[in-house]
Amino acid sequence: MQLVRPESAEAAAAALGNGTKALAGGTDLVPLLRDGIVHAETLVQVAPLLPRGIDGSRIGAGATLAELEVDPQIPDALREACRQAASPQLRAMGTIGGNLLQATRCWYWRLQYPCWLHGGDRCHAKAGAHREHAIFGNDRCASAHPSDIAAALLALGATVHTTKRELPIADLYRLPTDDDRNVTALEPNELILELDVPAPEASVYLKAMDRRKWAFPLVGVAAARMGGAVRIALAGVAPIPWTLPSLDALDGATPLPGTAYKLEIARALVKRALAALDSPGH
Repeated sequence: MQLVRPESAEAAAAALGNGTKALAGGTDLVPLLRDGIVHAETLVQVAPLLPRGIDGSRIGAGATLAELEVDPQIPDALREACRQAASPQLRAMGTIGGNLLQATRCWYWRLQYPCWLHGGDRCHAKAGAHREHAIFGNDRCASAHPSDIAAALLALGATVHTTKRELPIADLYRLPTDDDRNVTALEPNELILELDVPAPEASVYLKAMDRRKWAFPLVGVAAARMGGAVRIALAGVAPIPWTLPSLDALDGATPLPGTAYKLEIARALVKRALAALDSPGH
């Protein structure tokens, strides 16, 4: 394996694909490479090339979660999502761009079962242990997207700027299909450069997890009020960050036997999040 250091983000993007992976903070990619889940002949060092820092509503993709969690310019929902994501050491290294693209924590996928997401013909979680898995969008794959930050940005209506285009963050993700089992629409030679995050009137992020700190979400709920309208997004409940049109939309969930408890947690957290938006502090 070789490491290359291009001189620009455009050159880095051009070097991607065909067994080449982008390396920024490395908090997700390095363990995947170590465990043989992801294979790469070449790593492209992109950390020095990505915009970093905050300029109004713009956030550089190279900004670390540790930087964002303490910046007063950042909306409350995003700042809290960053604060609750992983340990201080990982937040000091992990970038917001990389966090949006992190792989599922589904243990069948991580243990390299020939599951549907790996190109197999079935989702092993449906017949096996699946306590941490999805309650929405789980027709083919019951994995749960682990990013707190993605849910916060989805509720905030963020826009993603890449080396090729700009798109709403909702369009960055897609449920896997028989023809394409990727959960993002990012092309192999495309890099996320910046995020444009509108300022809400109020926002909040709440999270239920197995430990008090530094755990992936069993259920995460982000809510933001903009122009009188409220947007809600969930983490840990579907193969992608999940938009929830309303509290009543939880009635459309399709939990597995071992994930039905998540529905009750989601219902409670959504109610709390909506109440928080109306509280005097917001």
